[in-house]
Amino acid sequence: MSTQYGPAAEAHEAPGEHVPTPGAAEPVAAPRIGLAVVGAGYWGPNLVRNAQQTAALRLHWLCDLDEERSRRVLGEYSTVRSTTSFEQVLDDERVRAVAIATPAAAHYKLVRAALEAGKHVLVEKPITTTAADAAELCELAEDRGLVLMCDHTFCYTPVVRRIRELVHGGEIGDIQFFDSVRINLGLVQPDVDVLWDLAPHDLSILDFVLPPGVEPVGVSAQGADPIGAGRACVAYLTVRLSNGALAHCHVNWLSPTKVRTTLIGGSRRTLVWDDLNPQARLTVHDRGVDLTPPDELTDAIRHRALISYRVGDMVAPALVEQEALRNVMAEFAAAITEGRAPLTDGRSGLRVLRLLHAASRSLELGGATVPVGPATDVEPITAQERAAAR
Repeated sequence: MSTQYGPAAEAHEAPGEHVPTPGAAEPVAAPRIGLAVVGAGYWGPNLVRNAQQTAALRLHWLCDLDEERSRRVLGEYSTVRSTTSFEQVLDDERVRAVAIATPAAAHYKLVRAALEAGKHVLVEKPITTTAADAAELCELAEDRGLVLMCDHTFCYTPVVRRIRELVHGGEIGDIQFFDSVRINLGLVQPDVDVLWDLAPHDLSILDFVLPPGVEPVGVSAQGADPIGAGRACVAYLTVRLSNGALAHCHVNWLSPTKVRTTLIGGSRRTLVWDDLNPQARLTVHDRGVDLTPPDELTDAIRHRALISYRVGDMVAPALVEQEALRNVMAEFAAAITEGRAPLTDGRSGLRVLRLLHAASRSLELGGATVPVGPATDVEPITAQERAAAR
């Protein structure tokens, strides 16, 4: 089967750092996981580079229909082999896992074939183009005890990992709002609108950082095409959460300035992430609004407003700069070795996909709120719904 697809660094001890005891057995290193990368286009070379720099992985193949492109990516002296045959990759018993970086339309076929061949899979977002296909792949991986992981790269940046720790640890209190802006003068895509191009980043981050028990229940979206591109180039997406809070995402291909900010408000603290500020990507603000509970009101303060404003300190946590994709590869290898689900497993990819489908449905309905669930992806919009949206 063929379709379009677009040596790890080893640690060495310093001299004199360790002297083995005479007669003692040398520690046995865990065998490295054989890997193939499928797709040598835009993202594939990044996967190749990071796989080669991940000690737990050993890259054997780069697969792409354009073998000359694969050879250019690998370089003249690489021991990694190139091929145009995905079947050849799957037949190689050394290959325990594949990383797929192809156009989304090819994901379902490639991921399914890899899982059926007994391979663990890392796949680019979106996991597939339909939620039904994504759900099928998740069930297949679970039934076979295989790792299916989505490359939600931003979730593996140090700043987003710290945000998740702060939210899940309760440091910011209950989530009150999530607000993200991802705008720039970007490339207008020929096959998807701005929501499907940019919003997956923010929706995957939202899914990653939400605390247990809080989940999306409805989505509404507004979009505009002021340049006549035939698809939304500016869009606003609102996600209603089960605790009553709102998450809002603004995505835009037409802005002359680039903005990458996310605010997460809690009942105790507010997080501000400015991805374009390397000196202080994340700041934690002890500022907010407090509401006096009715049972704590006394006659002495009953005449005063129930709402008070809290102004406290702002701190900027120290973050170690790391390449997120290196962390993606390390998590993929660790999940395989430890026999567990990765942090961004197939189910997380499915949840993000359902949010995107709900957003698309809302656009067609003129911004109406669409419930999030399995039916969102499969039920066509009825004539009555279209009429009500007009």
